[in-house]
Amino acid sequence: MIAIAIYAIILLVIGYLASKKMHDIKDYFAGGKNMGFLAVAFSARATGESAWLLIGLTGMGFALGVNAFWVVVGEIIGVGGAWLFMAKRFKRLTDRYDSITVPDYLESRFRDNTHMLRLVAAGSLLVFVPVYAGAQVYASGVAFNDFLGWPHYAGAAFGFVIVLIYITKGGFTAVVWSDVFQGSLMVLGLVALPIIGLLEAGGVTNIIDSLRAIDPHLLALHGPGSEGASSGGWNTGTIFAVVGLAAIGVGFWGSPQIFVRYISMKSEKSILPGTITAIIWTLLADSGAVLIGIIGRALYNQEIGLVKEDTVAIMADNLLPAFFAGVFIAMVLAAIMSTIDSLLVLASSAVVRDYWQKTKNPDLSDSQLMSMSKKLTVALAFVAFAVGMGLLAYDKDKPIFWIVIFGWSGIAATFCPTMILSLYWSKLTASGAKYAMIAGFLGVPIFSFAVGPMLKAMGMDNFAANLSSLDVLLPSFLIGFTVAIVVSLLDKKGQANLECVEDDLQFAKTGKDT
Repeated sequence: MIAIAIYAIILLVIGYLASKKMHDIKDYFAGGKNMGFLAVAFSARATGESAWLLIGLTGMGFALGVNAFWVVVGEIIGVGGAWLFMAKRFKRLTDRYDSITVPDYLESRFRDNTHMLRLVAAGSLLVFVPVYAGAQVYASGVAFNDFLGWPHYAGAAFGFVIVLIYITKGGFTAVVWSDVFQGSLMVLGLVALPIIGLLEAGGVTNIIDSLRAIDPHLLALHGPGSEGASSGGWNTGTIFAVVGLAAIGVGFWGSPQIFVRYISMKSEKSILPGTITAIIWTLLADSGAVLIGIIGRALYNQEIGLVKEDTVAIMADNLLPAFFAGVFIAMVLAAIMSTIDSLLVLASSAVVRDYWQKTKNPDLSDSQLMSMSKKLTVALAFVAFAVGMGLLAYDKDKPIFWIVIFGWSGIAATFCPTMILSLYWSKLTASGAKYAMIAGFLGVPIFSFAVGPMLKAMGMDNFAANLSSLDVLLPSFLIGFTVAIVVSLLDKKGQANLECVEDDLQFAKTGKDT
């Protein structure tokens, strides 16, 4: 409890100090575009991971063994790809357009005077952000129950109150500063606990022997519990499952809660050191999470049993003194809160900046906008809290990994195809972007709830199982990508409106005007 109290006090102090930096709406939503590479890299990584890293991915490591490393591969490809191939171009264009939100950028890039693209972007965020943030609230309740035996609802409420206080005080600056602290805590814990577990087990050989005795397929890249497990090799089912795990990284190629960090950077000179920092953080933290699950399986297979997402709690309680076990509770909260705070600021900017100011009341002062933003942040936080409570009431034992991935997939499938094409293809029109976003948005619930039952009703059970293994992000992303290209090529009027876009993309590529 002392460790948790110290953690909460640090966050509140960060919120207070950040509030002193708040002068206008650019400060509230983009940190004044004055953030250094370390702050941006740590904030982007802490925001991009959330509860699924500490609770979900460790549980995946416990359940799947070595197979869960495909998530790490996907994450490295996703994070590295975003920083290497998108961040610099995006930073140059957002500075050129003076954008402070992703919908700002989209409207300027596509010369969209109708505001429809901005409204589609803002509307999609208002749907998926409460779901994604609600999943984090749900996870905080599970974490407190696992570690301290608190009722799920009390744990969720505690985490909710802390994040609400510091985010409304300090806005985006508080989010980034707290993410540096929380991201550091996360990576240190995820590196330390596997080492401690390995020493407890007596070395790598003992871990391998224990896993082989439980299930030899825990040591195979195709993983256990699939069609490949029974045959001892690869087949269509295992390939689909591996692609589905790796495809989680696609969400880093344009999700606005990540890309607003690039907007906030002081200059593009921060991108190279930021890239190195982000990739190293990802490799250490994600690999550590999988290793915690694998080592936890070897040490506590019978004790953990079917509740795979208890792995971190069981290992911390058994292997660490009470204070440091408390630090691990704080680490789990860090993963949760670093995502909730970013999502709430993102959703608030979508309504206040991208809808209310830009389409209804362009003459509002910064003080009015900041006051509205804080009030709306509180309102959206309570919506997310209600969603989290609903998830807890529905099923306290539902795997956190897949709940979080649903919200992540919704935001990613909506934005990523458009964001990628907007930086590389001059013929993408506002209509192409708009319909791609709608297609990606709809694809997630359709693939989640409708396609599988429909295929089974048609007698295509094997294909339905393979598609389920693939999950929803990659199919929804590909549909959005295809729609963007087809609609843009057919949109001759939209093509005519793309005045000087080729010059913009040349500037994005080289940093120089033609």
